[in-house]
Amino acid sequence: MERKKIIQLIISAVLLAAAMTIEHMLSLPMWQLLLIYLPAYLLAGYETLAEAWEGIIEREPFNEDLLMSVATLGALLIGFLPGGEPEMAEAVFVMLFFQVGELFEDYAEGQSRRSISALINLRPDEAHVERAGQLLTVVPTDVAVGELMVVQPGEKVALDGVVVEGSSTLNTVALTGESMPRSVAMGDAIFSGCINREGLLRVKVTKPFGESTVSKIIALVERAAANKSKRETFIARFAKIYTPIVVYLALALAVLPPLLSGDFAGSFPLWLNRALTFLVVSCPCALVLSIPLTFFGGIGGASRQGILIKGGNYIDALAKAATVVFDKTGTLTRGVFSVTAVHPADLSEHELLHLAAHVERFSTHPIAQSLREAFGNEADGCTVEQTEEIAGQGIRARVNGKLVCVGNTKLMDSVGAHWRACHLTGTIIHVAVEGVYMGHIVIADELKPDAAATIAQLKAMGVQQTVMLTGDRHDVGQQVARELHIDQVAAELMPADKVAHVEQLMCQKRADGSLLFVGDGINDAPVLARADVGIAMGGLGSDAAIEAADVVLMDDKPSKVVRAISLARQIIAIAHQNVAFAIGVKVAVLVLATFGWASMWMAVFADVGVTCLAVLNAMRTLRLKG
Repeated sequence: MERKKIIQLIISAVLLAAAMTIEHMLSLPMWQLLLIYLPAYLLAGYETLAEAWEGIIEREPFNEDLLMSVATLGALLIGFLPGGEPEMAEAVFVMLFFQVGELFEDYAEGQSRRSISALINLRPDEAHVERAGQLLTVVPTDVAVGELMVVQPGEKVALDGVVVEGSSTLNTVALTGESMPRSVAMGDAIFSGCINREGLLRVKVTKPFGESTVSKIIALVERAAANKSKRETFIARFAKIYTPIVVYLALALAVLPPLLSGDFAGSFPLWLNRALTFLVVSCPCALVLSIPLTFFGGIGGASRQGILIKGGNYIDALAKAATVVFDKTGTLTRGVFSVTAVHPADLSEHELLHLAAHVERFSTHPIAQSLREAFGNEADGCTVEQTEEIAGQGIRARVNGKLVCVGNTKLMDSVGAHWRACHLTGTIIHVAVEGVYMGHIVIADELKPDAAATIAQLKAMGVQQTVMLTGDRHDVGQQVARELHIDQVAAELMPADKVAHVEQLMCQKRADGSLLFVGDGINDAPVLARADVGIAMGGLGSDAAIEAADVVLMDDKPSKVVRAISLARQIIAIAHQNVAFAIGVKVAVLVLATFGWASMWMAVFADVGVTCLAVLNAMRTLRLKG
């Protein structure tokens, strides 16, 4: 469609050039000039004319299409009046400019969110169920409540259920955004969309596929996208006021003075000429071209700074940010766990890490990986034997012949080690040797370097409220909120809970402010779609979040949220400058035209000259700095 429109405008421009050449070389009567310009005009403007006519039929005539149609038709026909000068080339130029602006806008709007299709990868394709002593592979929609489902290591959980046999850890990032795997054993509930990391699980299905967690996420995105109304563009809102005023004034200028003069037939051509000049002056080319260019130039400038904005309407909403809501894991934090503290009892920190890393040397669990990374790859000749993983507790092994246990407090209690609590927040890994407590290691998700500065800058620029929503534990969420000075926090949330919190916040925010949500996971897609502006951390974020979002930050820096808001406010300021300048000049010339003091050259300056200056000002958006 865009290619067709581009070809259409190119042909129109060629026809316009040919018509101008003919007009310059030959002295033709007015009706012949109209015939040579009409093909270029209709090719460029037939859609605008049709939209204007449709608005009249639907009794909603006052829009930019009507104003463009009346102004350009007036420019085409003004030469037929006594004393009127032909402005046919300008009429085609104006319509071409208008269509170019429409093309820019259509292109940006064409980058619409396809969040539902992006979530397809989250939907499980198959499920393994036990029927009549056989293990069958079926589509998830064919599995009934109460059937036994088998989930093997590495597989995606197809339906919600309860574990009846086996133990394992689940990767729940897709649902909760929490990067720390969740341990499950017999009696624990599990949700569709999670990935089984280790052991084989037998699960009793508790919900049909249509009511499963993964299906609900997709449905939430559908409803959220439907609830989020499309904002009117700035120029459309302006035209609703500007268009009727200009049209009625031009009509009054053409009719009222002749009626009041007492010589309607004699003076009508003069005043109709002035009215058409009035319309030519009022042609909104400066606004129609410069306003979209301001927005889309801003979009281009922002993209060079790693901020992708999917449409000009989101710039307006960004500039009005009043509430900013953040996901935690992967957004404000790195989403990668590491050792943050080592608290030994009778050993050195290095020795405590040495024991923990050796016991966990063969494990693929993220905790084990973080312990090995903290210790390093030192070859010390230690022998590690009889490694045994205890579900839901930890790992024990013999290191140089001594029994070393590494795990949680349950494991310490089972070997009689008198463990100590830690004042820090995170996952606490305790270590005991032959039943004697040796200390503990704190593993936690690290804050991103610019997270604290981001919150402070948002508050400094007038954002009224900062909120964090997370699927992580309450104590972890509260700790992060305290460190970053976030106003509100809600933890242990599923996707539906996040949507509910955002909807509640949207009801509380001021009418002229907007709510921004910043996230990165698949679980964030419904909230990204529901917020006034959804901002995805694009570099490491999920495809679903990126597609659902209105703004994508390519390098995952929270500080880019501040820069995006700052850029949006600068873009809006430039748009307002263009509006004030264009309207100011036009009003002045319109007053002169009303009294017959404005020549067509002055009208051309009020249109083309103002347009050029407004475009030059709009081009500054390409070089803005956040």
